[in-house]
Order: sequence, then C-alpha cells, then structure tokens
Amino acid sequence: MAEELGQGNADSDQDSIMKFFKFVLQKWGEDLNCREDIVKKSKQGKIDAATHSQTVDYMKPLMRSFKNKSCSPDILACLVDVCKHLLMRDYIAANEAYMEMAIGNAPWPIGVTMVGIHARTGREKIHDKNVAHVLNDETQRKYIQAVKRLMTKAQKYFPGKLSRMVNYERPPM
Repeated sequence: MAEELGQGNADSDQDSIMKFFKFVLQKWGEDLNCREDIVKKSKQGKIDAATHSQTVDYMKPLMRSFKNKSCSPDILACLVDVCKHLLMRDYIAANEAYMEMAIGNAPWPIGVTMVGIHARTGREKIHDKNVAHVLNDETQRKYIQAVKRLMTKAQKYFPGKLSRMVNYERPPM
C-alpha cells in the first residue's frame, strides 16, 4: 500500500489513507474491547474509551471528505507523506511530516507577515503550504489531532526499529 501512495492518483490515495486509518481505529477498538471488565470500569479505562470515541468523532469529517473524494490537495499531500512513512514503520519521518502539516515550517507559522509599517523583504516567500493548517478552522484542528492519536496507536500496534520510533516505551514484562 505504501508503494501506491503518492503516485499522482488522488482518488487512490484517499482510498488507501481511509483504509489505513479505519484499520488502526478498528484495531484500537478491538484492543479496548478485549480488556477485562475491571480495567474497563477503572478511571483510566473510561478515559481510554472516551479518547477512542472522541477520535472516531474527530475523524468523521476527514473520512467523509475521503469518501466524497473532496479532501483539499494540500492536506492530502501531507497525509500521503504521513501514511507512507507509517506504513514503512518510519515513525520519526511520519512525525516530521505530521508536524509540517500541523504547524507548517514557516518562520511565522501563525501567518504573521506584517509586524511593522514597512514591508518585509522575505514576505513574498510565505506561501500557503508554510502556514499552519491547525489554525484554518476547528474541524481541521480536530481531525489533525485525531491523526496524531492514530499515529501513536499505529506505532504501538506495529512497532518498527527502535531507532525509527518516536518516544518509544518498552511494554512491561
């Protein structure tokens, strides 16, 4: 699936990303359902279940845009990079692609271009790709946050090399 991503077919990319995210959500749900009742009823168990259901809710607008083939091209390009790295289990590169999508790589990620009365010389270098997507609207902020949660879960369920993982914690023995 990683080889198919980013080949120029936006419809195929949206289908692949949607399948991957649905798979991780399903695996997360199964993991939550397999817990013992005492764990499910504990405070942390309830928080984990609420986090899962919140993530499902936050992902609905993104999944809907994938289903309708209407995801914005800049978000899709970033998600293609994120998913490609996740599928190759290169979680550090996936995290870098996520950060570029979430906050951009501009010197002024908030979009501030005029700080004085004179025009800045580098102002024309600030493009749409450099401005943070998190700040566009609340819906995008929510599904970008949900994508980060799914990235964390993907790393937990499909561990790779320790050198390519983000904040790796060994499972208790």
